[in-house]
Amino acid sequence: MADTKDIIPTKLLWVDLEMTGLDPVRDIILEVAAELTDFDFKTLASYEARVQHKRELVAKQMQANIWWKEFPSNRDHFLNNLSGGKPLQQVEQELITLVEDTFGNEPAILAGNSIHNDRLFIKQWMPTLDLKLHYRMLDVSSLKIIMQGKYGVVFEKSNAHRAFDDIQASIAELQFYLDWFKKQEN
Repeated sequence: MADTKDIIPTKLLWVDLEMTGLDPVRDIILEVAAELTDFDFKTLASYEARVQHKRELVAKQMQANIWWKEFPSNRDHFLNNLSGGKPLQQVEQELITLVEDTFGNEPAILAGNSIHNDRLFIKQWMPTLDLKLHYRMLDVSSLKIIMQGKYGVVFEKSNAHRAFDDIQASIAELQFYLDWFKKQEN
């Protein structure tokens, strides 16, 4: 069997996590979304889940982070919908099943904006899933830096700060940049 670094991927695993903050040791995952696409960004499968937590814990975590004060509607949404969540272990197992069923022997390459931080949370809170993921990642924010700094190209995106919406914005942003390059060829 070929080394996974030699296998050319045919799919991407777009992931976005909403957390109480950015510290993977101290903060917790509130919401998970995943979308599997081909390289034409056609959706092959998707997954969404809220993570079950005690309201007191989430409220305490949110109070420690000024970001939540700036987005009160997001804060209230998460606080008011905690009971509809799933245990984190169940979310992890469902994601593992999704990866195994759709990627088979192909490496599952994470994609998204600032995906390195989501990966740190996966490593901390869903270590068995982390073992199923390829070491390579497609980080749209890296391309954003080049597009803005070198070409002055800016993609305007909404700040929904909801996992599934953020994935859609990341895919749209990458498509925007690829379309820009295609136009430059003509």
